[in-house]
Amino acid sequence: MSAIDDLIVELAKLPGIGRKTATRLTYFLLKQPNENADRLARAVKAVAEQIQPCAVCGNLTETSPCAICDDPRRDSSIVCVVEEASDIGAIERTAEYDGLYHVLGGHLSPLDGIGPEELGIESLRKRLGNGSDIREVILATNPSMEGEVTATYVRHMLDKMNVRVTRIALGLPVGGDLEYADGVTIAQAIVARREMPN
Repeated sequence: MSAIDDLIVELAKLPGIGRKTATRLTYFLLKQPNENADRLARAVKAVAEQIQPCAVCGNLTETSPCAICDDPRRDSSIVCVVEEASDIGAIERTAEYDGLYHVLGGHLSPLDGIGPEELGIESLRKRLGNGSDIREVILATNPSMEGEVTATYVRHMLDKMNVRVTRIALGLPVGGDLEYADGVTIAQAIVARREMPN
């Protein structure tokens, strides 16, 4: 195989990138000056060498603990449980949450061989024990079957702990039309309804 084929194969392994897109990206990179390719290669290498999971929450970081865990302005009484470190960015962009996080590293999927032992569930339990000042756990797993199973499992695991467990509301997106929403989404929106302020 040529170097071009090698790059296409490697790029096609990335999520959301098929062979056609990988080919397009490869030929785009070939048209760029060598300095651009060098910068890209250095950035990929630096990420692989310098980024690690935070010892406290599992977020991906260059330092441990991560900047969020180390920030004294964050509300340390609330922990938002997410499936992946990438989910933290989505929540942070809302500027509505100022608590801490806990990254599970995926969701329960017995068919894929992913059980509680493969996720950060036990580290969450330990984090909540031993005199922790955490009073609320927000379950922000994805609204998929696996995400719901994971949220339910974590909820049951926390039953005997002195902590409030909440779930993010699921339902209709802002700007969406009711007539185009599926039945499960509408049902979730009705279940997660809340009082309207005056």
